[in-house]
Amino acid sequence: MSIRATNILVPVISVILGLLVGAIIMLISGYNPVIGYAALWNGIFGDMYTIGETLRQITPYLLAGLAVAFAFRSGLFNIGVEGQLIVGWFAAAYVGVAVELPKIIHLPLAILAAAAAGALWGFVPGLLKAKFHVHEVIVTIMMNYIALHVTNALIKTVSGGGDRTESIFASASLRSEFFQNLTEFSRLHYGIIIALLMVGVMWFILEKTTLGFELKAVGFNQNASKYAGMNVNKNIILAMVISGAFAGLGGAMEALGTFEYVSSKAGFTGIGFDGIAVALLGMNTPLGVIFGATLFGSLKYGALNMPNAAGIPLEIVEIVIAVIIFFVASGYVIRLFLLRAAKKKEAK
Repeated sequence: MSIRATNILVPVISVILGLLVGAIIMLISGYNPVIGYAALWNGIFGDMYTIGETLRQITPYLLAGLAVAFAFRSGLFNIGVEGQLIVGWFAAAYVGVAVELPKIIHLPLAILAAAAAGALWGFVPGLLKAKFHVHEVIVTIMMNYIALHVTNALIKTVSGGGDRTESIFASASLRSEFFQNLTEFSRLHYGIIIALLMVGVMWFILEKTTLGFELKAVGFNQNASKYAGMNVNKNIILAMVISGAFAGLGGAMEALGTFEYVSSKAGFTGIGFDGIAVALLGMNTPLGVIFGATLFGSLKYGALNMPNAAGIPLEIVEIVIAVIIFFVASGYVIRLFLLRAAKKKEAK
């Protein structure tokens, strides 16, 4: 079997296996899997509105996945994407509320503020890793909690004691009348274009620049990179800063596109943590992140329709979604099985 055929078969078999095991779980729990999966399908592709909302859901996952994947490619595990996204969300909303400027200035300024806030939140663990060898996982976990509570306090201050800011000025909004008319007034916004552009930016940095080459080299082997004359510490910090900027842009999508404000949070949004799964599903490649985010975002949004349309409890829905993602992420096992089966066939 050719490598190309194997690459196509692995994800197809993974999804089918995930759906089959998910169906068995629904059957054991006393629910009809046909009705359940029909509800999932309709929740994703039922009409233009649901398609628009699904694409909107995919948008922040794209950027969160890019943030995690970029750090992975540089040999770092950025588990702090959640915190970087939260500070990016606040920064974008604050700029959107605080000043009113012409749209051509206001919107880019709000987006840049989100990227800068996320980059700053990534700079701290990058600096500690580079200078003091503090493991980035520990620091980024702590930075997530700091981001959550600091932004909650800032929201209270900015709103005069309230739990959410005012809505941003229209000049800072990513809202798109074109997309809304196309998708029966869903909340799909121009952020999807920015997210896809960032996929190209990540590919360009990693594959076409000296910086990208050095970041990947440091990711493969820091000692060899140092011996080759590369500044390892600088590259570690830069990798975390760029990763944080992608995450901050994810927050801007929520602040300027979906919600158009920022509110206090009792807990994490989960988007940043889901970005880890998106990056792993996408094999940490820019193109792979598109597929990972599409699968993840579609399942997440489509599953919301299962409790109402099929009467399946949300807990069962979450288990089914997790099983499907588990099988997709375990694609290497299926690839190994296919390769062994092909070798046995050739031996005969």
